Amino acid sequence: MNATTQAAASNQKQDATISGGSSSGARAGSVGVALLGMGTVGAEVFRLLEENSNDFTHRIGGAVEIKGVAVSNMSKPRPGVPDELLTDDAHALINRDDVDVVVEVIGGIDYPRELVLAALKAGKSVVTANKALVAAHADELAAAADAADVDLYFEAAVAAAIPVVGMLRRSLAGDKIQRISGIVNGTTNFILDAMASTGASYDEALAEATRLGYAEADPTADVEGHDAASKAAIMASLGFHTRVKFEDVHCEGISAVTAKDIAAADQAGYVIKLLAICERLVAEDGSESVNARVHPTLVSKEHPLASVNESYNAIFVEAEAAGSLMFYGNGAGGNPTASAVLGDLVGAARNKVHGGRAPGENTYANLPLADFGEVTARYHIDMEVDDRAGMLAAVAQEFAKSGVSIRTVRQQDTGHTARLIVVTHSAQEKVLDATVHALSNVPGVKAVDSVIRLGA
Repeated sequence: MNATTQAAASNQKQDATISGGSSSGARAGSVGVALLGMGTVGAEVFRLLEENSNDFTHRIGGAVEIKGVAVSNMSKPRPGVPDELLTDDAHALINRDDVDVVVEVIGGIDYPRELVLAALKAGKSVVTANKALVAAHADELAAAADAADVDLYFEAAVAAAIPVVGMLRRSLAGDKIQRISGIVNGTTNFILDAMASTGASYDEALAEATRLGYAEADPTADVEGHDAASKAAIMASLGFHTRVKFEDVHCEGISAVTAKDIAAADQAGYVIKLLAICERLVAEDGSESVNARVHPTLVSKEHPLASVNESYNAIFVEAEAAGSLMFYGNGAGGNPTASAVLGDLVGAARNKVHGGRAPGENTYANLPLADFGEVTARYHIDMEVDDRAGMLAAVAQEFAKSGVSIRTVRQQDTGHTARLIVVTHSAQEKVLDATVHALSNVPGVKAVDSVIRLGA
């Protein structure tokens, strides 16, 4: 819909009112949208709305009209966007009477939080793709949406077009989620896949990811696991009906993973993936708790997640009745993210036209958050030791003292030293951590080079 058509449609409908639903400005057959941000995702959202306006009208039951686009730099060229739609006053745009739904695709936390809260308090439904914002302030945002009786959608905040949020909010709302594990960051998956397929070092693979545009100039949020941790917090909150924030998620990145680790995993029948794992823990007395964590994980080559290559994402869900489910696709990028944003916009606009609200947040379970030290896993421990008689026995004795059972041991001679690779049976994090600390003090143990958990 071009600006002229939009203005004519608006004039024809300015006196009409909508019946049903909680809408501050929706007129019969028309939903006004404020778009905050015109980066890669915002530009795609605008383009697709304009090019497919007729389809959206039929899907929603009313026309969607972009009332304005808030940008930070008014002098920057915006091809295809009429000048009269552009503004650098986001607050004024949000508070216009003809705006019913606000789409936030700015990024960051503080300023978007200010805008989203203002929109919700003004009675406008909100669609956001901002994972960091949702992970940090979901409770505050949900409360504001409830108070105003409007929608808060954030499908694009977890894995772009992969419908994870909708699946947890609606499709599996009648089931009991036991575990969610997933590859939710395309940059790290590309790097680890490149290391496995080419033998490249971490630095070499990162450089290639940067050259191809998979990694940002500052890749810290991706490679140190922060991006995945935000998504883990969102998935855990939805899956276990319990408030989990970014700071509750144990987070380790991939910068310490070496080509040697990748090769050792391959020899043992595994691949290394950065997984976000959200798990319901059940104690011996039947009490339940929740843990969310992000770390490099050894995944069996037979597991579906092992075949997720390049920059693709996948989420593996284990539910009591549904069993095991996997959702796979592009988890980032302008088009996939815009697809998820537009799906949410259709839902929010339908509710404005026809009345009602989407399922909101529900943290009724309020399960306690388990300390990371209580988590149980198996471990792949790679260490350098003196190549002499009795060394293996000394290492095994240290594991025995801690009560950690050894499943397999492999030894590789490297000259005057030997490389021991120990795979354990299940043990608690706090016990394994104490064991590794003790190993570093065993005479003849040169170094514990890596400890990687076995997961999916």
